[in-house]
Amino acid sequence: MGQGLWRVVRNQQLHQDFGDQCYLEQEGEGQRMEPTQGEHLAARRGMPHCQVPGSDISHLLHVRRGKGDQGFIDLEMLPPELSITILSYLNATDLCLASCVWQGLGSDEYLWQGLCKSTWGHCSIYNRRVPIGFSYRKLYMQLDEGSLTFNANALEGIRYFMSKGILVDHPQEIAKFIFYTRTLNWKMLRMYLDERRDVLDELVTLHNFSNQFLPNALRDFFRHIHAPEERGEYLETLITKFSHRFCACNTRLVQQLGLSPDAVYVLCYSLILLSIDLTSPHVKNKMSKREFIRNTRRAAQNISEDFVGHLYDNIYLIGHVAA
Repeated sequence: MGQGLWRVVRNQQLHQDFGDQCYLEQEGEGQRMEPTQGEHLAARRGMPHCQVPGSDISHLLHVRRGKGDQGFIDLEMLPPELSITILSYLNATDLCLASCVWQGLGSDEYLWQGLCKSTWGHCSIYNRRVPIGFSYRKLYMQLDEGSLTFNANALEGIRYFMSKGILVDHPQEIAKFIFYTRTLNWKMLRMYLDERRDVLDELVTLHNFSNQFLPNALRDFFRHIHAPEERGEYLETLITKFSHRFCACNTRLVQQLGLSPDAVYVLCYSLILLSIDLTSPHVKNKMSKREFIRNTRRAAQNISEDFVGHLYDNIYLIGHVAA
């Protein structure tokens, strides 16, 4: 809570907006001035009640910090906009704890809506008109429960989201949910996408590889769609889909370098093998740059030697493309 308050102080815009508003005890007074009913109403409406020359939030916090026996500032004494901004820095657990003290503030729907959308960036329910009595706090609990279910059983998790009306049973909606969510277990996600190739197709189209260097684009791809641990049909499918998407996003580059989906496919496999060779402790004799260029150009003869050399440098300096 304290960290959230001090972060707001460092925000110059909020400092300017609220620096002259005072709902706190004044420096030098021996006891707190009890606000009247009119003062409470003015605070709830965000209207300034009293102005003390030279007083601002930063100054008041420093004064308050020096008075350890009086505790911290009561958020209900601040303007509602500032109180909500402070609480917006909390996670769900801390916000629940804060609601035990400030029930009205801690249960604010805008706070819980922000938590939902920052953790699960896309849900079908966001785009529908919510019914009367809808609660984003309840939705957060359902999203959290569904994610835990997904991480234990992917199919059950998706069914849970659909049963609660959170997701629509459509490949594009499921793909968007997966793309904008970071709480899903990657092993379960890999198994799910292996079974639902229609969702995988939609997920690939959500990636934008424009103006990205090939190894960096491949890393970005495998951060969202994790590569299998062994070679096989699923890995070949992933690389094939990536190759077509990369070429579609970089039409000018494809023309300049003479690339094609088949050539990108070969280069991707070469990058994966090079990554294993350079990063594995079990490989004693590492592949040299000259060897990589020679081996790669045998399979993709139209690719320039300089371009292949840059690929090697990228793996050597940055690391594995599918780690």
